[in-house]
Order: sequence, then C-alpha cells, then structure tokens
Amino acid sequence: MSPSHSKKSATIKAGFLIHDASRLRRTVMDQHLKPLGITRSQWWVLSQVDRDTGGGFSQIELARLLDVGKVTLGGLIDRLETNGLVTRVADAVDRRAKRVKLSRKGRKLLERIEDVSLEVNRRIMEGISPDEEHQLIAILTKMKHNLKAMDAVPASTTGRRAIEDVEEEAESI
Repeated sequence: MSPSHSKKSATIKAGFLIHDASRLRRTVMDQHLKPLGITRSQWWVLSQVDRDTGGGFSQIELARLLDVGKVTLGGLIDRLETNGLVTRVADAVDRRAKRVKLSRKGRKLLERIEDVSLEVNRRIMEGISPDEEHQLIAILTKMKHNLKAMDAVPASTTGRRAIEDVEEEAESI
C-alpha cells in the first residue's frame, strides 16, 4: 500500500470513528436522560436559557443560538413550559413578545442532568489516561478550529458573540 493511500485510509477511518463516537454518545445520553423525563434537545434549550443574565431570551434569539427553526423551538419550549421547567414572560419593551426564562424546577433538573452527564463522560473516558485525554482534547480543538476556518458555523447564527456562546456551551456539555 502506498503512503498516500495509507494516509487517505487513516483520514477516512478517523472521520468515521468521530462520527460513530458522537452518534453513540448521543444515544447513551438519550438513554440516561429518559428517566429524568427530558430529551437531549430539551436539555440543550434549558442549557441555553440557563445562560440568561436576567431578562430571558426571546424565541428568535434562542432559535439563532441553537440553530433551529422557530417552529421546532416553539414546540420544545411548549413542552418545557408544560413541565414547569421554563416560563414565558412578557418582554419589558414589547408586551407582544415573550421572553423565555428558566424556572426553579428547570434549574434543579439541570443540576441533576449535569451529574448524569459527568458520570456518562467519566464512563466514556474509562481506560484513557489523563495524558491521552489531554491529547484528545488538543486534537479535537485543532479539528474544530479547522472546521471553523472552513466556515462550518451555522448560517442562521449571527454575530460573533452568539457563535462563541454556542461553542462554549457545547464544550461544557
């Protein structure tokens, strides 16, 4: 096998492994979140709403941050509100607009989810030394940088701050 064929083969294999590991992690997280009565998508919304600095987020702001459609997000927020995890309050400036805020119940659930997430991530990393974990983080960080340089940022997300907020949240989960 030629060196260039070997490199292509390894690069393709790495891509498949990254995809498979990500898919399997999502499946495991779904299984662990199910007893808490929440989906990964709902968790993602709660995590973003938790970043609120006081005034809540409009549905449009959340849709941009999460890179989802307003209708999709509306359904997620409806379910979260029905379960008492978020509230919709009137906007201070535009009374027709609603702001989404995290409820006390939502905050308590996020704390439980964080514990679940930490345990799942601990189990995922079993058998991996701290040095290997640091190497993995460095490699994935470089890959993320390369992807961002290829304009892999969601098109519907506007503003540098919004993009950085989404990235920081993804890194903490």
